[in-house]
Amino acid sequence: MSNSIGLNEVVEVFGSDGNSTKVIAKIDTGAGVSSIDVGLAAELSLGPLLKTEKVKSSLGVAKRAVVRAKITVKGKTIESNFTIADRSRLKFPLLLGKNSLRKLGFLINPLE
Repeated sequence: MSNSIGLNEVVEVFGSDGNSTKVIAKIDTGAGVSSIDVGLAAELSLGPLLKTEKVKSSLGVAKRAVVRAKITVKGKTIESNFTIADRSRLKFPLLLGKNSLRKLGFLINPLE
């Protein structure tokens, strides 16, 4: 198991009913909170909704629902909060922000 991750990584996301899927996630040290695509969250039956949170993005400020999900990255498994967003027009259905990256404890290597 490597001690570092790149700017994009394969992440296994586990659903509320035990199913899982692997997606490529964007690693974003500038994002405070991780985000998951609304379609992926529905596919994995993520829930219950924990709360709503104000989130600043390149599109402005928005209120987003927050769910908890279990993920695995390079052999490390954590549970973390994710805001639900429409990421269908974006390249990556999952964004890992600082709230998840802290728990994973990897160094981020932009050359990987």
